[in-house]
Amino acid sequence: MTVKKQFPLNLNIQFFAAETNLTRDLGAALSIDFSERFGQRFKSLYELLGIQRIQPMASGTILKTYTSSVTLDGTAVAPGDIIPLSKVVMEDGPTQELTWDKKRKAVPMEDIQKYGFERAITMTDDKLIGEVQKGVRSKLLAQLATGTGVAEGDGLQAAMAQNWAAVTAKFEEDDVQVISFMNPFDVADYLGQANITTQTAFGMTYVENFLNNKVVFLHGDVPKGTIYSTADGNLIAAYALMSGGEIAKTFDFTTDETGIVGVTHDINKQRLQAETITAYGIVLFAERLDGVVVGSTTVTPEV
Repeated sequence: MTVKKQFPLNLNIQFFAAETNLTRDLGAALSIDFSERFGQRFKSLYELLGIQRIQPMASGTILKTYTSSVTLDGTAVAPGDIIPLSKVVMEDGPTQELTWDKKRKAVPMEDIQKYGFERAITMTDDKLIGEVQKGVRSKLLAQLATGTGVAEGDGLQAAMAQNWAAVTAKFEEDDVQVISFMNPFDVADYLGQANITTQTAFGMTYVENFLNNKVVFLHGDVPKGTIYSTADGNLIAAYALMSGGEIAKTFDFTTDETGIVGVTHDINKQRLQAETITAYGIVLFAERLDGVVVGSTTVTPEV
């Protein structure tokens, strides 16, 4: 008979409960941070623009613009006579389609080691937010450039006054506030001599209550010597709703309370990189192109 020797077990094994306050689901936290930051920046922009119509729509919706004219019959109508018709003409302008914009960026393992996971992702997310803003802003400025209203003035103040007058004349029955966009070089000398505070929103410098305008945005995408002006009520924000529905459920998108942008963070182990993926459909546009005035500044040479 073989006898097995028994050895006392003294492995000093200790079991500890998981620590409290562990940082978990950091990807979800970063996604919330991304969507909240973009949502707040977009909200600041449309509040400055005075946009009242912020409309969620299905992706693929065709956004229509138009021009209008009214011809009133000035005939004095005798008692009992038929009232002649006045003519209202609504002509379609260029259309835009509300489509998805999708962006992805990745941070490699080396940068995560160098800067730390949270810092590396946050730094590059800031750059991605800037690119998203740029796309929305560029579309708006490109559409404003197609406005059919025209004005001209000798110098900055005269040109701004002519734009203001042209816009208010187009919307004379409405209580409008004028919004303008111009190149910063056109106003640099004026700002240097005036006690005016500039601020920044959505990647654009702006000045409030400037030369009869509610707000004037300054950006290099506006050609020098050109001013785009319109009424605040003429601007619309259309967006494809990201929150809820099959898309958010399928791709685990995080959104803010507006549902304007969806974002998710993921780990690509094959490439050893952390990725940020975002999708959105946003169009800022002017509904009436005849209500957009494209003004120009001229400078009369001194004799």
